[in-house]
Amino acid sequence: MVEGGVVKVDKTEFTECFKIVGKTPYIMRLALSAGIGGLLFGYDTGVISGALLYIREDFKEVDQKTWLQETIVAMAVAGAIIGAGVGGVLNDKLGRKPTMMLADVLFLIGSLVMAVSPAPWMIIIGRVVVGLGVGMASMTSPLYISETSPANIRGALGATNGLLITGGQFLSYLVNIGFTKVRGTWRWMLGVAGVPAIVQLILMFTLPESPRWLYRNNKISEAEEILGRIYSPEQVEEEMEALKTSIEHEMAERKAVGEGNALFRAKKAWENIVVRRGLIAGITVLVTQQFVGINTIMYYSPTIVQLAGFASNSTALALSLVTSGLNAVGSIVSMMFVDRYGRRRLMLISMVAIISCLLVLAGIFYESAKAAPRISHLDSIHLGANSTCPVYASASSPISWSCTTCLKASKACAFCANGANEFHPGACLAQTDFSKKSCKGEHRTYFTEGCPSRFGFLAVVFLGLYIITYSPGMGTVPWILNSEIYPLRYRGICSGIGAVTLWSANLIVSETFLTLTDALGTAGTFLLYACFSIVGLILIFFLVPETKGMPIEEIEKMLEKGFRPSIFGSNKEKNKSPA
Repeated sequence: MVEGGVVKVDKTEFTECFKIVGKTPYIMRLALSAGIGGLLFGYDTGVISGALLYIREDFKEVDQKTWLQETIVAMAVAGAIIGAGVGGVLNDKLGRKPTMMLADVLFLIGSLVMAVSPAPWMIIIGRVVVGLGVGMASMTSPLYISETSPANIRGALGATNGLLITGGQFLSYLVNIGFTKVRGTWRWMLGVAGVPAIVQLILMFTLPESPRWLYRNNKISEAEEILGRIYSPEQVEEEMEALKTSIEHEMAERKAVGEGNALFRAKKAWENIVVRRGLIAGITVLVTQQFVGINTIMYYSPTIVQLAGFASNSTALALSLVTSGLNAVGSIVSMMFVDRYGRRRLMLISMVAIISCLLVLAGIFYESAKAAPRISHLDSIHLGANSTCPVYASASSPISWSCTTCLKASKACAFCANGANEFHPGACLAQTDFSKKSCKGEHRTYFTEGCPSRFGFLAVVFLGLYIITYSPGMGTVPWILNSEIYPLRYRGICSGIGAVTLWSANLIVSETFLTLTDALGTAGTFLLYACFSIVGLILIFFLVPETKGMPIEEIEKMLEKGFRPSIFGSNKEKNKSPA
């Protein structure tokens, strides 16, 4: 899923990592403790998808108002946009450790607020607070891990953050399934998120500040002491010298860029042709990553499974667990192939596969809607005239209605499947507790999202294929590309621009998915994402260069001359000549 990233790493680095960590377990303790921030990030991304099913059951206004469901999901993203920006400032002012601890406190407070919420507005407040913590953690955890890791295994340890993000998503689905039969369902699902936040908060009291931040703030002896726990005694002096050189270089580059506010530095970055071309490429892949629709799967996968014809909440959650697991596997696959086959090639292959899956999904949902069971007038009044959906009862030509027509007519309508065969004509009922109880009392299935479909399992299969093809390519490579393509002196401001752009695109997608399914149907929505993906594929082909194995200086020269695309191949030789 989504908003984190996987650090560039190869097999040799993993082998070296195991050796060093075996000798100095303290290093892994630092990485895993900070990595809980990634776990929290991933957990929040996944948990709301299952919790939303039960929030809708408890609050009828949420069930009947699409915009309210989208707002509950998207407000965490809105909070993360602010949290990421504030986190960047706090990282420099207060340090990495206090910023992570503040993120934990916000996450804990937000989780508790959501767990005890008496009304939807309070859930939304809790989501915003959690989002602030998520935004801070997404900026700070990778930074802390990077600055407390030996240089030769930094990539391998940094990869733990990316794995914990996808692991957090997988854990959230397990927790969701675990609480489906417990009283309070969604309150437990959202409240449990406070547990790892408390664990990290306690661990952070026992951990040191980043040696880099300490050195930058003239706490040189403290920085040296911490490096002494990470490196062997003979390496500490060498690392202190490297730290000094690096920070002096950073300060000199900051002066070259300018010390004005963020808008001034962003304007100066955009005026530089090399940085502008890098930003265009970096932002292109980040926005495309979101507009292929990935976070509709992460935030709404149980709802999508229900739209495919699986009415049961627990069944929808169980099938969604599969997609989350595939996302975690895909992250590992990416680490194995990204340095072998290159960034550009993986993204192009991934995009072609994503488009194919989206087109097939659009076709499956279209056929499902066409083949939906018909509405039986006799069956609809079988449970009493008051149980029939009012919109259906007053329709001019109800004989033409199907399950799809019933559910699309009004949020107040539900479909009660035929008791003998759910694909036979059923009833269009008012969506009330009484009609739901009456329908289930006759051992019939009650549908409020999708309709019974012979294609349902096929839809789940292609959702899985979509994740498999997304995760190793578009899921992880955009983060790697954005860590490589900007000149060092502009990397801070460019990374900030990229983060805000990504979270903003995420907000648009998460805030519009259910509205789109209401307006265009599920098939039309997936077709729209396929169209966005085709545009993204074209932009990536023409605007995004290959950066595999290229030093920063070589990337700068390539961007200065201009990038010329080629199909799947390396562009290093092609771009030696002026554009």
